Amino acid sequence: MKISLLEPLGVPERVIREMSAKLTKLGHEFVYYDTKTTDPKELAERSKDSDIVMIANNPYPNEVVEAAEKLKMLAVAFTGIDHVGLAACKKKSVAVCNCAGYSNETVAELTVGLAVGVLRHARQADEAARTGKTAAGLTGREICGRTVGIVGTGRIGVRAAQLFGAFGASLLGFARHESEAARASGIRFVGLEKLLQNSDIVSLHLPLTAETRKMFGKKQFDQMKPGAIFLNCARGAIVDNGALAEALNTGRIAGAGVDVFDMEPPIPQDYPLLHAKNILLTPHVAFASEESMLRRAKIEFDNVEAYLAGKPQNVCKLS
Repeated sequence: MKISLLEPLGVPERVIREMSAKLTKLGHEFVYYDTKTTDPKELAERSKDSDIVMIANNPYPNEVVEAAEKLKMLAVAFTGIDHVGLAACKKKSVAVCNCAGYSNETVAELTVGLAVGVLRHARQADEAARTGKTAAGLTGREICGRTVGIVGTGRIGVRAAQLFGAFGASLLGFARHESEAARASGIRFVGLEKLLQNSDIVSLHLPLTAETRKMFGKKQFDQMKPGAIFLNCARGAIVDNGALAEALNTGRIAGAGVDVFDMEPPIPQDYPLLHAKNILLTPHVAFASEESMLRRAKIEFDNVEAYLAGKPQNVCKLS
């Protein structure tokens, strides 16, 4: 079979060559593109005659899936698959396999890092140190003794809860499906409104689905506890980011840490969150660490090998 990796995976090329060696030894053709492209025509050209296509978080729209006549399996080196043309995959019976779990630790750690950064005014403090100012007006707050609300208690949400718990926080949780793993981390499940009303820190860990799109808007920010902060290292489109900017600028909530947006960076200069008060932004890097990139690449190639062996794994259900 022809297997095409259409973009870099955030690891050295030697790692790609080492991991792909098993595929070529089995007689398969492996093609690697070391640059990204979002041009559908170029993606279609790179996918030409491929039985298996490997991507990461690069968009792979329906029109490209439809153009890839031989495509049987799409390996996605990412947890979410909302950037993939799932309708076309379902129509053509293309198996979509993801790499869930590779970034659990990395995302959870940045979530806590953003919380510390917002509570301790890290951005403003950095600016003060660089411009000859003092610590005046930069007195921060601790995580210890505060209540953290975890919205979405999958693996990343649970790991974030464990880290917040290590700081001495109390934990509330909201999820469609409550789990024993979440309870074991110290989470007490409540309704979403109660969580928002009682949490000093609200941390979002939901997947992007039709049900969760724009789930957080003005109503939810109005329900949050005065002085609370909001964290989003999940998906930008779950949040009405205009409403978040308004909640920050009016002082309805005290701060926010955001890693994800309605689009992939670069973010246009007129984007509301770029001009909001008391917000710490990162350009969709929560998933990216040296360790997570290696884990991701290994899972990606393992998924391909499993499919070729007739034992597909990490197969996503296409609704």
